[in-house]
Amino acid sequence: MGKVIDEPTYRERFYVFEDREHAGKLLAEFLSRNLKKEEKENSIVLAIPRGGVPVGCIIANILRVPMDLVIVRKIPIPWDREAGFGAVTLAGDVIIEENILDYLGIDKNTLKELIAEVLSEIKRREKIFRQDKGEIEVHRKNVILVDDGLATGLTMMAAIKYVGRKNPSKIFIATPTASRGALERLKNHVDVIYCLNIRSEIPYFAVADAYKKWYDLTDKDVLEYLQKYGFLHK
Repeated sequence: MGKVIDEPTYRERFYVFEDREHAGKLLAEFLSRNLKKEEKENSIVLAIPRGGVPVGCIIANILRVPMDLVIVRKIPIPWDREAGFGAVTLAGDVIIEENILDYLGIDKNTLKELIAEVLSEIKRREKIFRQDKGEIEVHRKNVILVDDGLATGLTMMAAIKYVGRKNPSKIFIATPTASRGALERLKNHVDVIYCLNIRSEIPYFAVADAYKKWYDLTDKDVLEYLQKYGFLHK
């Protein structure tokens, strides 16, 4: 536990990747060089929608391993929906950054409303993206959790909690870019983190700053990626 493997030439650099697909290819090659043969052969990629899907599809395709989705969502700050202070899983697990919650002054009723809203969106995405697949099957498998970047790491922490109770053999994180703070938060909860581009949070960290072409994905985009790579039938 506690191991982070990165690409030293990418440290503290901005606009390293053309787009999510380019990042996925580089990350897949990085994993191919660093994963042991037995880890690769018994692995499954679990991508976090929406942004993690293009990256995850390409990794799974290149490594020739199965892929599924783990649907978790950040709890947004009411007056800044792009920022979050926690995350929720499909099972209703809640990860909260308590000191941020206190700082923001969000009361219990508002918190309950936000959690209910996020859980409703998770269930909607589960129905649309995974359709009738049922429970994720990761028993005794090596799970590779994928997202397009880690700012706080709270959403990924929720994914770890959700997957961890399903008795996987190992849990890896694969992400193109991450803040040093997120890696510190996560590294002792998984076996290895594979991250190409590590950056500090000073003065601030934005996942988008690792990409030359960045845009928010729609539900349609996600479904098209899943269909294109054969992870969802039309």
